[in-house]
Amino acid sequence: MISAIVSHPRIAEFDLSSLQRISYGGSPISETLLQRTLELMPQVRLYQVYGQTEGGPSIAVLKPEYHLPGAHGEGRLRSAGQAMVGTEITILDPDDGPLPAGQVGEICVRGLTVSPGYWNQPEETARAQRHGWLHTGDAGYLDEEGFLYIVDRVKDMIITGGENVYSQEVENVLSAHPAVAECAVFGVPDERWGERVHAVVRLREGCSASAEELLAHCRQHLAGYKCVRSVDFRTEPFPLSGANKILKRELRAPFWEAGRRQL
Repeated sequence: MISAIVSHPRIAEFDLSSLQRISYGGSPISETLLQRTLELMPQVRLYQVYGQTEGGPSIAVLKPEYHLPGAHGEGRLRSAGQAMVGTEITILDPDDGPLPAGQVGEICVRGLTVSPGYWNQPEETARAQRHGWLHTGDAGYLDEEGFLYIVDRVKDMIITGGENVYSQEVENVLSAHPAVAECAVFGVPDERWGERVHAVVRLREGCSASAEELLAHCRQHLAGYKCVRSVDFRTEPFPLSGANKILKRELRAPFWEAGRRQL
C-alpha cells in the first residue's frame, strides 16, 4: 500500500499533510521505498511492527525516531526495532543454542502474550514451542543494543556453493534500481552451485532495464556469491497471500521437481 501511494504518477497533485502516522509490517520493505516515503511525507511518523499471530501478535517495533537521519536513526532503517514491553527475543542456532550479537540464526520469542500452542495440534506445538521459546521461522540477528534485523524466512535462505544468501538483502539492492517496481529473489537449481540466486522483477511503467543491467547493478553493491545470476521479467502483479505477502513458493515451484525442496 505504501508503494502504491508513493509510486502514483500524480502523487504531487494530492495534499497528504493530514496523514500523521503509518505503521507497516507483514513483509520486508526496502530502504529505497522508506526513503521515498520520508521525502514525500516528511510529517508522517513511521512505525515498523514485526510479529506473527502466535507471537502476541506484535514482537518488536521500530519507533519513528529511528526512521530519521542523525544519531538516533543512523543505520536503523533496516532494523525491525526492539522487543515490545513484556516480550523477550533471542537468536538460536539449529541446535537451539543461543547465538551472540551479530550472528544470524532463528528468531525466537517468549513472553506473556505469546500463544501457548496450536489448538488440538500437539505435534505442531512441539515443533514450534521448544525449551520455552516460540520458533518464528524467521532468520535474523540482534545487535548489541537489542535491535532486531530480519534477513529472511529460514526456508527461503539460498545456499549457493556452500554460502548462505539471504533474499531480503538482494531484494533491497534490486529495489534501489530506478527501473524496478518490485522484485522477488529465491534459489533455483544449479548443476554447479546447487542453487543459484534468481530474481523475478516487475519494472516500473515506462521504464526499461535488461537482465545484464540488473546483474551489473547487483555486482556494484553485493559480494559476488550474493549476486543475482538469472532474471525473469513479468508484467502482471505478483501472486499475493491474504496478508499481501508475495507468494514466493508459487514463483519458485516451476523451477523445482516435486519433493526436491520444501516450499
